[in-house]
Amino acid sequence: MHLDVQDLRNFYYRSTLGRAAQAAIREKVLGLWPEAHGQTVVGFGFAVPLLRPYLTDARRTIALMPGPQGVMPWPAGLPNVSVLSEETLWPIDTGRVDKLIVMHGLETSERPSMLLEECWRVLGPGGKALFIVPNRAGLWSRSDQTPFGYGRPYTLGQLEAQLKQHQFLPERHGAALYRLPSRKRFWLKSGGILEGMGRRLPTVLAGGVFVVEASKRVLPPSGTVVKDRAKRPIEVLEGFAKPA
Repeated sequence: MHLDVQDLRNFYYRSTLGRAAQAAIREKVLGLWPEAHGQTVVGFGFAVPLLRPYLTDARRTIALMPGPQGVMPWPAGLPNVSVLSEETLWPIDTGRVDKLIVMHGLETSERPSMLLEECWRVLGPGGKALFIVPNRAGLWSRSDQTPFGYGRPYTLGQLEAQLKQHQFLPERHGAALYRLPSRKRFWLKSGGILEGMGRRLPTVLAGGVFVVEASKRVLPPSGTVVKDRAKRPIEVLEGFAKPA
């Protein structure tokens, strides 16, 4: 079940913990995708906190928000790029997207397989997607005080296996949110230190979310190619005198 867009907005833009989480995840995303010059960038779910760095140099930026979640105008003070969309039927032509970011979309979807099929459809040749999901073993998935405490958390192996089943090729992965999901002042102040320490740990241990980069895999046609050749070639104009 998708969270309400008002709750997501209040967390990421009106709470100290949410702004800190936004900064930590965005830093990880920019480490993987530092730019998107001349490309089409799409976010699904509630990915707008991660799309702002691409507004200036991307050819087109679109924020798709599923109907059960609701939509809000974004970005503030600029022309709106936010669109209310069916969860598994996006208003985007096939093969038009270069970069796709999915956050608060996959783990809360009631039809994850159909959602991944739609992700695959809109990506163009060489297109890549970032899937950001709660870590099943992390503390953030166990706290209902943040959006990552809702929906189905994943292990890294579960997420990569599901992506492979839907014709994605996982290429790189990482983690973010090593700070505690606490609004207490002490933990908020020490969050930066914990994030720095967490980056030195193995990905599967302590991160609150996984960030997995996957590319669209296009399989070659199966079977054996058979060439249909004439048993005896017909000479020019021969067919008029001696029909074959």
